Amino acid sequence: MAKAIHAMIRVLDEQRSLDFYNKAFGLAVSSRLDFPSFTLIYLRNPEADFEIELTVNKDRTEPYTHGEGYGHVAFVVDDLAAEHARFQSLGLNPLDIKEFAPDGNLIARFFFIQDPDGYKYEVLQRHGHYR
Repeated sequence: MAKAIHAMIRVLDEQRSLDFYNKAFGLAVSSRLDFPSFTLIYLRNPEADFEIELTVNKDRTEPYTHGEGYGHVAFVVDDLAAEHARFQSLGLNPLDIKEFAPDGNLIARFFFIQDPDGYKYEVLQRHGHYR
């Protein structure tokens, strides 16, 4: 069977993005491939081997648009309230914690955050399907 290994996003400012992903999700550079016109930077943390691949096009000066197709990438945590507070203390501006509980049955507790390039991330409390 196929194994998911990374999600690629294009970013404008390499250092700004590296700082965000390290502060927000504890992601560090696992590999870097430099080419004349672009750089690929792979980020991961010890929790999983799935990576975020940052693509930095060296001649790019304008922010990227996300189109209509991109939604978000999700991370799961053990203590959602503590993570939300940590994100706030770092000035990362997370949105409020929400609950999705149709018919009173809790499906998910989560909040969203955006990276410096406007990509959305969902942070979910470890629960039910989200383990």
